[in-house]
Amino acid sequence: MKNILALIPARGGSKGIPRKNIRSFAGYPLIAWSIAAAKQSELVTRVIVSTDDEEIASVAREWGAEAPFLRPAELAQDATTDLPVFEHALKWLEEVEAYRPDIVAQLRPTSPIRPKTMVDDAIRILLNHKDADCARGVVPAGQNPFKMWRFNGEDKPLKQLLEVEGIPEPYNAPRQILPSVYWQTGHIDAIRIATILNKRSLTGDVIYPLVVDPKYTVDIDTLADWVKYEAVIYGGLDVVSPGKPRRQMPETVKMILCDFDGVVTDNLVLTDENGKETVSASRSDSMHIKTLREKGVEVMILSSEPNPVVKARAQKMGVEAIHGIGMQDKGRVMREVLERKKVKAESVIYIGNDLNDLPCFEIAGWSVAVADAYPEVIRAADYVLTKNGGHGAIRELCEMVLKQLFQKEN
Repeated sequence: MKNILALIPARGGSKGIPRKNIRSFAGYPLIAWSIAAAKQSELVTRVIVSTDDEEIASVAREWGAEAPFLRPAELAQDATTDLPVFEHALKWLEEVEAYRPDIVAQLRPTSPIRPKTMVDDAIRILLNHKDADCARGVVPAGQNPFKMWRFNGEDKPLKQLLEVEGIPEPYNAPRQILPSVYWQTGHIDAIRIATILNKRSLTGDVIYPLVVDPKYTVDIDTLADWVKYEAVIYGGLDVVSPGKPRRQMPETVKMILCDFDGVVTDNLVLTDENGKETVSASRSDSMHIKTLREKGVEVMILSSEPNPVVKARAQKMGVEAIHGIGMQDKGRVMREVLERKKVKAESVIYIGNDLNDLPCFEIAGWSVAVADAYPEVIRAADYVLTKNGGHGAIRELCEMVLKQLFQKEN
């Protein structure tokens, strides 16, 4: 049996997104996605995180990886390349534990969206091709380098970047007749140990491709990237996940059940000197409720809040409400509602924001969290909206359901 080490490099000094390796990405620390990819592999026998940061090491251990050493600070600089990081890890493991793997799989945390078989697929390339030094993930290039130029200054001529035999001016040629070009991703490198130790390289000379579907192409460098790729996760792409798989919206939706505080409202309350409470809600949340009802989708509020403001707001929205439910009773009441209305749980969407909504998440066919929900709720949700509670979250969900209904009708 081969010893196959998954090594995850994760330094603490990220500049673009501070502390990004342990920042929550779709409900889980970013590094947890790469740890999950390694731990769910059939072939990986050990998972280690190389970091200079004790907090990252602690989080890595929580999610099932080893962090047996801290990387020296000089190997955690902005300009540090991967090779000395891997040489340090392998030297430490051999000197301290007398452990030397046969293959090392590099999993970069900044490419967290991976197909479920990716790690094993890359490793099997090495197992099946004895001449391979490395297997590297690649995707079709978005930009063709044959149409690129070397820039030597504004007052000097451009020079073509690449030449193609038989095509004198590739930069003027149709893309279809140019050679196929692929871009390397950060998802996976499977590397033979001799490549690193003997050739002092993370690729060697013979590099085999693992062709990755472009929809998995991710490299998180900015906060804009972060939001963009969280949306990919919530969109139902089938990926390796640290938690349970996220379900897609049911094909048939019969009911949307909403929490009140933090969903219909912004979770704030104003209290005057007499103890009277008022809340803030978005008028726009009522916009599509009549249309949904006409199409056979009922919207209803389930709330633990005893204040009559729940019923008053429900009446303005034109929906039924049950409120004053005990904090531990929401799931039971939800089941009673579905039984009374003869609605199957798999055709129900529940939207919530707090811990007492989690029992309802387990019942519903699709669980949805508002953007500012508690971390545990975001982690448990099948989908996370872009809008905060009380700021159009219900409208956003209603528009998603209507869009699906429209697509089915057409």
